[in-house]
Amino acid sequence: MKPKSLLRAIKIFHTIVWAFFAICIILIPILGFFRNYNLVALLIGIVFIEVLILVLNGWHCPLTGWAAKYTTDTNSDNFDIYLPNWLAKHNMLIFGILFFGGILFSLTRWAGWFD
Repeated sequence: MKPKSLLRAIKIFHTIVWAFFAICIILIPILGFFRNYNLVALLIGIVFIEVLILVLNGWHCPLTGWAAKYTTDTNSDNFDIYLPNWLAKHNMLIFGILFFGGILFSLTRWAGWFD
């Protein structure tokens, strides 16, 4: 396979993985609102596995390093994923806030504060 084709395949796969985790994070407060705490706990666990992977890789997705092997254009924040550059740049901040906010909301709902 050509480097350009490999990079495209990595970007597609990275985008699919990103979408999966973004959906998990977005579903946490929604499921918390509907009091589906078993699914909330499962999604939190899934996302924490991803956080652990990021921590072990110096807060970088392993796919980013893989993609960098197939391009010399690594200046943009979205060289390794099909996201707008602004979202790729601020991804961890945005989804970190949504993740911990969703956990907090679900915990307070579970505690009965938002009945």
